[in-house]
Amino acid sequence: MSGTILSSSPACPDAILTLAVRGESVRAVLLDIEGTTTPLDFVSKVLFPYAQSHARQFLAQHLSSSEVRNDILELRKENDSDMRKGLNPPSFRGGTPQEELESVITYLDWLMERDRKATPLKSLQGKIWEEGYRRGQLRSQVFDDVPRALERWKKQERGICIFSSGSVLAQKLLFSHTTAGDLTPYISHYFDTITGSKIDSDSYEKIARALQRLHSEVVFISDAISELDAGRSAGMQTLLCWRPGNRPQPPSTHARIQTFDEVLP
Repeated sequence: MSGTILSSSPACPDAILTLAVRGESVRAVLLDIEGTTTPLDFVSKVLFPYAQSHARQFLAQHLSSSEVRNDILELRKENDSDMRKGLNPPSFRGGTPQEELESVITYLDWLMERDRKATPLKSLQGKIWEEGYRRGQLRSQVFDDVPRALERWKKQERGICIFSSGSVLAQKLLFSHTTAGDLTPYISHYFDTITGSKIDSDSYEKIARALQRLHSEVVFISDAISELDAGRSAGMQTLLCWRPGNRPQPPSTHARIQTFDEVLP
């Protein structure tokens, strides 16, 4: 299971020209999704608009289900917290089911407009996407290098894991319905906001414990410096994924890669 990475792309003038990952020590690869395995545009221009445009229909059909009721209960708690913080969210109204539905829709729109990583929002989005995938209205995208990297790392007997703000359900749906086929057989673990914030080093501590690995045996790949900083603080190895269309990032000492073909070849 040996291997090294050399980050030396001329397209990244401040790339670190040094060994980026101690390949022989890597036992698990932890991946972000948005901007890392999957284009930002698919998430922002396909998945999020789909959830927003189908939320009313989905909730009207499933408002009485126990799982949706639990999500709404958690949304109320989130709303109360926003009220206490003085964020002026739209308030929940009691009364008829229709009034409750309108309150939930309005608050969901408010959260989505702010790109909040609220767990109940992510849970509901996952349920809405599940229907979209089942109906054939959604087909997920991954970068071309992702399937072959997952296959390579699996053959190298390295664990492959996902950490995303999207729910575990949403993660599994995305990787099982890609244009390259079902990629879930390669993935052993999924982590979402129930584990914690992606910019909190404690989250990465929990992940390492769940994987039963030393922190240094895990390499975390993400497009966000703030997430990589948290992973490194927990002792993980880190790589900044520099994909076309990704958001600009501040200078950092995380080595850059532009494709998974560079990682543990």
